[in-house]
Amino acid sequence: MNYEEKHKMMIETPISRLIPRLAVPTIISMLITSIYNMADTFFVSQLSTSASGAVGVNFSLMAMIQAIGFTLGMGSGNYMSRMLGAKEQEKAQRACSTAVYTAFVFGLALAVLGIANINGLVRALGATETIAPYAKDYGKYILIAAPYMTVSFVFNNHLRSQGNAALSMIGITTGGVLNVILDPVLIFGFHMGISGAAIATIFSQFVSFTILLVLVIRSKNVLKPLPKYYTFKGWVYKEILSAGMPTLGRQGLASAASVLLNVAASGFGDAAVAAMSIVTRIMMFINSALIGFGQGFQPVCGFNFGAKRYDRVLEAYFFCRRVALVFLLIMGVVMFAVSTPIMRLFRREDAEVIRIGALALKMQCCLLPFQAYSIIGNMLTQSIGYSFRATLTAISKQGLFFIPAILILPEIFGVTGLQLAQPVADGLTFLLTQAIVMMVVKELKEMAAAEKAAV
Repeated sequence: MNYEEKHKMMIETPISRLIPRLAVPTIISMLITSIYNMADTFFVSQLSTSASGAVGVNFSLMAMIQAIGFTLGMGSGNYMSRMLGAKEQEKAQRACSTAVYTAFVFGLALAVLGIANINGLVRALGATETIAPYAKDYGKYILIAAPYMTVSFVFNNHLRSQGNAALSMIGITTGGVLNVILDPVLIFGFHMGISGAAIATIFSQFVSFTILLVLVIRSKNVLKPLPKYYTFKGWVYKEILSAGMPTLGRQGLASAASVLLNVAASGFGDAAVAAMSIVTRIMMFINSALIGFGQGFQPVCGFNFGAKRYDRVLEAYFFCRRVALVFLLIMGVVMFAVSTPIMRLFRREDAEVIRIGALALKMQCCLLPFQAYSIIGNMLTQSIGYSFRATLTAISKQGLFFIPAILILPEIFGVTGLQLAQPVADGLTFLLTQAIVMMVVKELKEMAAAEKAAV
């Protein structure tokens, strides 16, 4: 399929067929990614409560790496989809190349600085005295992988933004399956403990990166990160960061929120740190399917907005929101019913971990359906280049509302406040996002009407 054929597909194929076609590979990719993250948590949890807590501590470190990769990848990817929709291929090419090489440099800087200061880093991320040794063993390996992990996240987003989600799925799925296989082999078979989990992760990520690199280079209708298109020109970084700021806000604050959650939980012991870490991974798994579905929506949104097909942008938004709402309603009910058995899978020997985690999971399930409006609404504003509003909706869940909640509620309500922080943040995020998206939808309807009248 050449660029002209792809352009026609993106602006003419019925929405109800196009989005599922693009979304299925991204859903699989996100689920696989979430599964191997959960695999680390599951297998490491069999070692000890402190080891389980260490995975939660290093989740903040992974969030930093993802923040770099996803900011540059989604920022450039959203801009690329709009430019390809407008048939401005050279501008899309410059954004592609600049994002890839910038991601590598930032990943390398994080690796060098992080390894040099690993002791202070894990303590700053919320590790207790007993968790810190495990956190260091895990974190040093993750940092080694930071340069190619950041680039891998950029490749992943670039492939999806160009309507090639199936190619992205191949690399991510292969790496994810490999990680799940290697975890028990290295942790228990070779008696490497938590270091085995980290090595399994960085090796599988390297395999995933290699596959994505080969696919990008060999695919005919995918933009290549050619050195000659790399540029220091301000307009390129302006476009990348403008579109990527919502992701930076969301990922950066997710990292900060994870640190604060660990710090708040550490005041109630290792069991609380482990319980909230497990709950976080479970909710990530649920949301990963929704995010994967939404990522099938984003290139459709970007292409059609660039092509001034505002009617299709609106149609895509309402279609995705309906599907997401039904899915999260079902998942919320199911997960609420099985919250305790799920927690037992991870730490059946520790009743306190199960008690804290099961109640936290139930509380979050009650607000789960509202995330259909929050996540899809954020993806709409980001895809069409409404940077400020997209950033505001992106940072609300883990920043504007969660950070104050995690600082205040545990001080007032103890462990219950710890469990309440995320549901409270989710509810307030829903209210803010709805107010913003209603205005955006109104504007798109006016633009669609004006475009129709001009024809």
